[in-house]
Amino acid sequence: MAIHADNRDDLRLFQTGQHACGYWPDRLARDLVLDPHDPRLGSIYPQALAWGFRRSGDLVYRPHCEQCQACVPVRIPVQQFRPDRSQRRCLARNAGLNSRIVAAQRTDEQLALYTEYLRHRHPGGGMDDHGPREFDQFLIGAWSHGRFLEIREPSAPGHRGRLLAVAVTDVTERALSAVYTFYAPDAAARGLGTLAILLQIEWARRDGLEHVYLGYWIRGHGKMDYKRRFHGLEAYDGRQWRDFASTWGAVDIGA
Repeated sequence: MAIHADNRDDLRLFQTGQHACGYWPDRLARDLVLDPHDPRLGSIYPQALAWGFRRSGDLVYRPHCEQCQACVPVRIPVQQFRPDRSQRRCLARNAGLNSRIVAAQRTDEQLALYTEYLRHRHPGGGMDDHGPREFDQFLIGAWSHGRFLEIREPSAPGHRGRLLAVAVTDVTERALSAVYTFYAPDAAARGLGTLAILLQIEWARRDGLEHVYLGYWIRGHGKMDYKRRFHGLEAYDGRQWRDFASTWGAVDIGA
């Protein structure tokens, strides 16, 4: 079904049919998707983020389920953010690692880490057989303005340390969007997912950007609950961005 979200711009939205929910196996989901053939999609994307949408490959979507509103778009205002005690420990634990921002172009090393991550983290989740083509389609896409944030072990001069994590990040004029992070399963105790977000916040602050978008916090889902630990978090209620704590309840941040 096509919907005209803004008659001035003739922006078309499509509602998908029901499909299996990627987070709750006993639920069905629907999405709103911006017209994937719209040639303006790259320029529309920053505003779409502000409307609570997210990118997966070339698709820009937002959950639109009939009987479930568990997925809440969230973002971090980088100037207001202060790490809590657990996040400070994460930074200290990983202080010796190296990070750098590189072009969003697949390497054999990144692909090997990605496939290893999927095998260990999401076995049987439908992504086990992802190869180079799926990597490019899912993480890079045709029109996005992305970068890869690589996190590596320290190494001797002239050598690159072992690649531990890659944070796929979209860059817009006023914000970063954390698209996907994959990391070495045997280094999970380092808290590399949290570290990647902390480094993205530093990146955004350094470049004078306003927000880091984190996709969706999912009420009641243990794997997504970590997002609400980021101080100053904002949530989109379908009309405006509001302080997360006042809308969904405060969390003990152990400052």
